[in-house]
Amino acid sequence: MAAEKVIETDVLVIGGGMAGCFAAVKAKEQGVDVILVEKGYVSRSGSTPFCRGFNVCHPDWGHNLDASVERLTTTGEYVNNRDWTRIIFEESYARYQDLVAWGVEFSKDENGKLITNHGDPKISETLQLPYGKFAHILRKQPEKSGVKIMDKIMITDLLKNDEKIVGAIGIAVESADLYVFKAKATIMCTGTTSFKPLAFPISMLTGDGEAVAYRAGVEITGKEFNDCHPHGAENPAAFAAGYASMHRPGGTSGGMAAAVNAEGDELPGRPGVLFLNMEFEAHAGRAPIYRGTSDGKRSISIGGAATGASVHMGEGIWPLNMECASSLAGLYAAGDCCGIMQVGSVYAGGGLALPAAATSGTKAAVAAAKYAEKVEKPVVAEEEIARLKGMATAPLERKGGFSPAWVTQVLQNTVRPYFILFVKKEDRMQAALTMVEFMRDHLSPKMFARDPHELRLAHEAKNMVLNAEMKLRASLFRTESRGTHYREDYPRRDDPEWLAWVLLKEENGRMKAYKKPVPREWWPDLSIPYEERYPARFPGE
Repeated sequence: MAAEKVIETDVLVIGGGMAGCFAAVKAKEQGVDVILVEKGYVSRSGSTPFCRGFNVCHPDWGHNLDASVERLTTTGEYVNNRDWTRIIFEESYARYQDLVAWGVEFSKDENGKLITNHGDPKISETLQLPYGKFAHILRKQPEKSGVKIMDKIMITDLLKNDEKIVGAIGIAVESADLYVFKAKATIMCTGTTSFKPLAFPISMLTGDGEAVAYRAGVEITGKEFNDCHPHGAENPAAFAAGYASMHRPGGTSGGMAAAVNAEGDELPGRPGVLFLNMEFEAHAGRAPIYRGTSDGKRSISIGGAATGASVHMGEGIWPLNMECASSLAGLYAAGDCCGIMQVGSVYAGGGLALPAAATSGTKAAVAAAKYAEKVEKPVVAEEEIARLKGMATAPLERKGGFSPAWVTQVLQNTVRPYFILFVKKEDRMQAALTMVEFMRDHLSPKMFARDPHELRLAHEAKNMVLNAEMKLRASLFRTESRGTHYREDYPRRDDPEWLAWVLLKEENGRMKAYKKPVPREWWPDLSIPYEERYPARFPGE
């Protein structure tokens, strides 16, 4: 029989990457009690430990704020949230200073000058972080601040009372012990989503935060846009070796070595779609794709290394305001699971995600702490706690059914092919959605677990199935092409009809998609010819 523990706090932070650590520290600085819960181990989990750059826009360094915002607006094809784009650039230097104060050492050359790349020095620049050598400091700062860190606990659902979030329920991944966290405010910082790719370091990010928030009743956005990162085929499961082998100084496409298809033709430059051209070449029957390496050899490059993820800072819980509040009182979000749409439909350059995570984490923390100071001690009905406990441990109670590993494999085989989520078409997506709905209704409820490890896998598989449904429904709903969302049957941008964000919400047990228009003052000048507004061409335009 699993043990049960009830813990109370003012602010509960879920997820221990860049956003989660900033949220925990900044909330603690407001004078409230803070608990940081992480499914893995804070400083070793999620995508933060693998990040290498931190983009800074600082006027004293000669950077131009307006030009920085405009660059992301045009590259993101006008569906970025310009308020968020601007505020993250404005606060990037302050967040950089925080990291330096915490002890993070940014890379410098032999003369002691900060090493930068991925940017125009007149607009903004990306400072380099020593690979794999900074994330442990993010753990030390919450510990110094008095934050209680609880590793290896997976949150399975949020606690809700009178349309307010009052905490969460979770399981210890090594013992299956139950944890009931009663919190005045909760901040979701669980990172991006994935279908457990082997070729990118996000296999542990299975959309848990978005899933529990969606089930609680909040809106999710950005699911139709894709993270299109490629990878090296020679080292498909080794991020550092496989990804680094594809880079060389002086290459095209923002530092990437020039790519050629199987026929020897160089891939055409497509500004603003981040490697989606590889999928177009594969669809045309001209794969594999090769890139030159620093030693003069050719390396095979494969697409879809992060399938299941959307654009950084462009998917997740829909924030109602600049304080990262969700539509449910008491719930906030930050980092990659907060859909602030900083860059719109395309991740426009290296190092943009970390300052956005730090900034959103800071803003969510201050707002959550203020909220926690005003509300009463959290109360939740025992019947609701019992219901969620039953859901959390149900796979352990089943003697048979479907293993989570098998369900995950079936899901991957359904949605990973490039012609489902990268080169999209209604009939193919609808066929995949039919299968995903079957998994949701028939396989997910019948998964069984023989131990705590499989119990975690069962919850992850359930959440990945939900993420797949979100991505397919959002992609079907947006009947145009834009950025990293390409519809073979709708190959043009449709202005002004789709100068809008897609939001998903559960209504009467079904997932509903609807539009949230981009403010008219953020629209491009529609009198400018289409070809000038959108210099990148999609196949079939």
